[in-house]
Amino acid sequence: MSTMLAYRIHRFGGPEVFKAEKIEIPEPGAGQVLVRVRAASANPVDLKTRSGQYPLIREEKLPYTLGRDFSGVVERVGEGVGQWRAGEQVYGFVGQGQGAYAEFVVVSASALAHAPEKLDVGSAGAVPLAALTAWQGLFDHGCLEAGGRVLIHAGAGGVGHFAVQFAKQKGAQVYATASGDGIEFVRSLGADRVIDYHAQRFEDVARDIDLVFDLIGGDTQRRSWSAVATGGALVSTLNEPSQSEASSHGARATRYTARPDGRQLTEIASLLDKGSVRVVVAERFAFDATAKALERLAKGHVRGKIVVELAS
Repeated sequence: MSTMLAYRIHRFGGPEVFKAEKIEIPEPGAGQVLVRVRAASANPVDLKTRSGQYPLIREEKLPYTLGRDFSGVVERVGEGVGQWRAGEQVYGFVGQGQGAYAEFVVVSASALAHAPEKLDVGSAGAVPLAALTAWQGLFDHGCLEAGGRVLIHAGAGGVGHFAVQFAKQKGAQVYATASGDGIEFVRSLGADRVIDYHAQRFEDVARDIDLVFDLIGGDTQRRSWSAVATGGALVSTLNEPSQSEASSHGARATRYTARPDGRQLTEIASLLDKGSVRVVVAERFAFDATAKALERLAKGHVRGKIVVELAS
């Protein structure tokens, strides 16, 4: 039996439940690809999953390997997979399957894309989940168009820093909230107006907004209704927005979960290779320091993404 190292949880809890262990290397089934992982990123969903606060991963799925996205090399393919060959450089988002904090991961062939050619493997591994979350929130759910006005909460974060850039590429007018050194960081990404949420109430600055992209939730989400234009939308990755508030403002409201999409990742790779969009890697950790990467993420105020890299 061939084995690999993986970081897993057998129960929900804090850092103490996150363990490295040897498990069998999975075999790709029909329509699947086995990828040798070279890098994976740390995402807030990993912390939620570890603590049992992510509703799509319940006890019946334990033990569970954390890590939602990756870059790597195709190792072998399952039945019916004709578009991928061993040795190709790929990146992807695993969805709700067993995760990428492992030496190998199995993923649907349709979830993969060729990794951006101009990025190192660590930077490529930082992209898929955050970029897809931003892309789908802005365009699939938010229906953002050129000339539209968008307010992006937490513009300096992993998802936010992609959202600011994607919205600018679309031709939108971009407002974003940030604080501290994040203000200049978000401005450098192209935001038209960066709002220091410690010094200003964002709703006093951003008015008649076509799309509020909410990456914070709670009181920030509730206050956002006063910024939404009639006929606009509030899209959240966190708690479900109030439908009664949406109705009273003549607006749409939705919460969504990102889905794997290789075609969208191909478009994103093209933007990255052209230099139209950049990924910012805040910190890099070795594979044996994956637990430290998650703890750094838990401390917050990360400008961009945190990456875990495996030895070649």
